[in-house]
Amino acid sequence: MESFNEYAEERKVTYKPAGGGRIFTNPDADRARAYFRDQKPRKLTEKVTTIQEVVNGLVNDGDYIGVGGFGANRIPTAVLHEIVRQKKKDLGVAGHTATHDFQILIGGNCINRCDIAYIIGLEARGLSKAARKAVESGAIELTEWTNAALTWRYKAAAMGVSFLPVRCMLGTDTGKRSAAVEMECPFTGSKYLAVPALYPDVGIIHVHRADVYGNCQIDGIMVADLDLARAARRLIITTERFVPNEYIRRDPARTVIPYYLVDAVIEVPFGSYPGNMAYEYFSDEEHLREWLTAEGDPESYASFLEKHIYGVKDFNGYLDTIGGLKRLQELRLQENLVEK
Repeated sequence: MESFNEYAEERKVTYKPAGGGRIFTNPDADRARAYFRDQKPRKLTEKVTTIQEVVNGLVNDGDYIGVGGFGANRIPTAVLHEIVRQKKKDLGVAGHTATHDFQILIGGNCINRCDIAYIIGLEARGLSKAARKAVESGAIELTEWTNAALTWRYKAAAMGVSFLPVRCMLGTDTGKRSAAVEMECPFTGSKYLAVPALYPDVGIIHVHRADVYGNCQIDGIMVADLDLARAARRLIITTERFVPNEYIRRDPARTVIPYYLVDAVIEVPFGSYPGNMAYEYFSDEEHLREWLTAEGDPESYASFLEKHIYGVKDFNGYLDTIGGLKRLQELRLQENLVEK
């Protein structure tokens, strides 16, 4: 998929960004709508597959991906590991509070560009040395936004418009490093920044429940995932468990991602590990600290990645390396422990 800068140059589109950043994806809503019309059939069909098959078939070198969840919460770890295991390259990614997901993709040298709002830091856990090194070396091209701006870029795409006017970033260094465009409100004359719609080639979201057709339910905070699901050209869903379609139909208001947006769905219990999955299991803070520590030494880091990603067949193999069911049950108890 060509970037907007390439699209604009080819068609002589006037584009005067307020900042010096590059737009990595094409915000042309008409082109996106045509794709969705032609490539997203509404027929109710089963979409069950495997992680290996879906990454091989739907994630291509050079694609731009949008990752669901937020921070280390409800992230689609299993798919990210498989992207690394299959050695996908030259990916773009939306750094929408990308913590452990960004860390995983950096571990595989999968990324060469990023729309950044929050990366490198794993929040209170500390900084990822590997992610910081990759960014500071210039190996990754960055365009800066705020979390709100990236959220609204997904919102614009979900609405089927090419941009939204916002007030965030005005007068800030973040705005200067973005690819937003200053505009004047045609009604009031007020100044806004126009942020371009963000249509990822691939969206990857982990949910609590789904049926075999791709109807999804999420418990707790959803952040921008409803809009990401509607913005992504291809959408991969992993789910903690499959439920019958009758269960979905019993309470249709809870279907936050409908089947016709979904291209593939895979049942992956504990699929957000070592991240937190609300009401299911707590984040594995010990393992995340182990990951951060391993990054401090190149040999230790290589051994760590070999043990947990490259040296195992699949995500279940990874879960075995961290203590298997015993450790996962401890995290489930920790998440659901009732204080007396």
